[in-house]
Amino acid sequence: MTATKVQVVFDCADPAAQAAFWAEALHYIVPAPPPPHATWEDFLRAEGVPEESWNDANAVEDPDGAGPRLYFQKVPEGKVAKNRMHLDLNVGGGQSVPLEERRRRVDAEVGRLKQLGATDERGAIEKRGEYWVRMNDPEGNEFCVQ
Repeated sequence: MTATKVQVVFDCADPAAQAAFWAEALHYIVPAPPPPHATWEDFLRAEGVPEESWNDANAVEDPDGAGPRLYFQKVPEGKVAKNRMHLDLNVGGGQSVPLEERRRRVDAEVGRLKQLGATDERGAIEKRGEYWVRMNDPEGNEFCVQ
């Protein structure tokens, strides 16, 4: 039996902006539109989707096909509570990498993500030999860099 592929879905106010952030954060790509369309706008126009609905959804994918697809759907309500689920971005290298080097890698990635619009008001956390930073994406969704 093969594993079930998953797609992670984000409710958000601006799917295009969220897709752009997460594509950069994860080194993902926006998938190409279905042939023969050169752009997503061409596809949506051909499908008769009204222009005011073009930013109702967006997605990004791992270019290698290993990671899950992220799908962003527009919802009318804003985020009001802590996520019940979040992503961990594993950039430190794991326990086989010395803690000081993991800190350096995590801190470097936190700096890059902040330039993309993420925030880290809680700062770094270190417990039982682990080091991570709890961050928020541009719409306030929590994620960790470890």
